[in-house]
Amino acid sequence: MLILLNKPYGVLCQFTDRSVPPKPTLADFVRTPDVYPAGRLDADSEGLVVLTDDGALAHRLTDPKHKLAKTYLVQVEGAPDEAVLERLRRGVVLNDGPTLPAEADLLAQAPERLWPREPPIRFRKSIPDAWIRLTIREGRNRQVRRMTAAVGLPTLRLIRVRTGPYELGDLAPGQSRNIDPERKR
Repeated sequence: MLILLNKPYGVLCQFTDRSVPPKPTLADFVRTPDVYPAGRLDADSEGLVVLTDDGALAHRLTDPKHKLAKTYLVQVEGAPDEAVLERLRRGVVLNDGPTLPAEADLLAQAPERLWPREPPIRFRKSIPDAWIRLTIREGRNRQVRRMTAAVGLPTLRLIRVRTGPYELGDLAPGQSRNIDPERKR
């Protein structure tokens, strides 16, 4: 079984939470038993989470040796120029070592059909923001946020739109779709 979920902002990428008060988890959105996330998204990140009951598939999606591409739409504080994008493309040095090269493109405008985030991103007239499409082939803890910070562009909003062959498509936050593992959407 394979489920694609658009994980909302503020939801933990796990099925249980013992904190007081408890935070929303995947169990609030996915009722299918015995599926688990193949990879994680931080609570403050949004977008595609792939869930499966197939251990071999989960391993292929998450094992670093496969260097599976993961694509994100990243709203950053600042106005990236070509030199900054090129630094991301070459890979940046983080406190746990250099990253692999990434694909990085500046978007001309905010992505179409983007849902509002709750709570909304703080808007500041005096500081510009921009959207970048960033594709990485690693999965380090908070890697995209650390990469953009390393080039002077703090992340304001982070949305995963693709993991390997699987795409978020038109799923609204909190919506999921069961798919055939051979299908991509």
